[in-house]
Amino acid sequence: MRELVPSATAPVILSADHLAKHPEHAERRITLCTMLPQAAPALVREDGEILVAMQTALPGLDPSRDIAGALLAALDADPGNVVDVPAASSPRLVEQRPDGLAGLPRLTDLLDPAPLEITVHSGFGWWLPPSDDDSGPNQEVAAMLERANATVVPTVRLSAVPAAYWCHPSDRWHLRWALPLAAPAGAASGAAATDPAATDPAATGAADTGDAARSEEALLDALARLAAAERLTVGPGTRFVGFFRADGLVIPVWDLATDTAAERCEEPAAALALAYREALADPTPLTAPERRVRAGLVGRSLTLR
Repeated sequence: MRELVPSATAPVILSADHLAKHPEHAERRITLCTMLPQAAPALVREDGEILVAMQTALPGLDPSRDIAGALLAALDADPGNVVDVPAASSPRLVEQRPDGLAGLPRLTDLLDPAPLEITVHSGFGWWLPPSDDDSGPNQEVAAMLERANATVVPTVRLSAVPAAYWCHPSDRWHLRWALPLAAPAGAASGAAATDPAATDPAATGAADTGDAARSEEALLDALARLAAAERLTVGPGTRFVGFFRADGLVIPVWDLATDTAAERCEEPAAALALAYREALADPTPLTAPERRVRAGLVGRSLTLR
């Protein structure tokens, strides 16, 4: 939602710890979203609902702390206002804090840890609050929506696997998939070993930088095993082209055959998810051909900043 999906929303609830300290926030409705008008950090509707953007114009050093800062500002704002605050982790503000970046709350400190229920939209009509009449937006707002909608790349979230998105930019068709990471060292087995959602990067994260690095190494090993076995595919006519690194996650990308519909990716993606789990659990060292494939995969990576 921060880097690759153009228009999406996800309702969230505040954590029990936050509500214990701020019971006045118990009835607030909060929606995380990709982007708001004018790239605002947040806004509060007239009915008190809060929309908090994942994509903003001027991000700071830590997006989690920036989004948390926008949410806290929105919780204190009056209904009907756009929350136009600087990024909480901007270098200028962090330098003024005696506790630095570490003293700022993260989004995970404020929200209940349940997985996100993401809805992908074909445009930005959700910017407008529900209306009791059929009058529609005024001319200026309608023109703004038309301009914003024209930028949206058609995108569909797959249902068979978590965090995979079909998209159709211009005359190309792609699948982008934030693959589940290996469980951090020492993590409990059981559900995490068998349930893809248990390690869905959209819902969880590695415990620390070291765990994240080890998880990425295991992911790249698994991709290399699959590629060497010619199993790194999401259906006939598809081609693995490389991966993005975004917000600490590895997001592989496949080219799809011309006119491939999103639903045609569901079954192959589910099959690949099973193969990936098997490869991820394989404890044997990579073979020489697999190591060569792995080096080629790393060479086709791009980090989004």
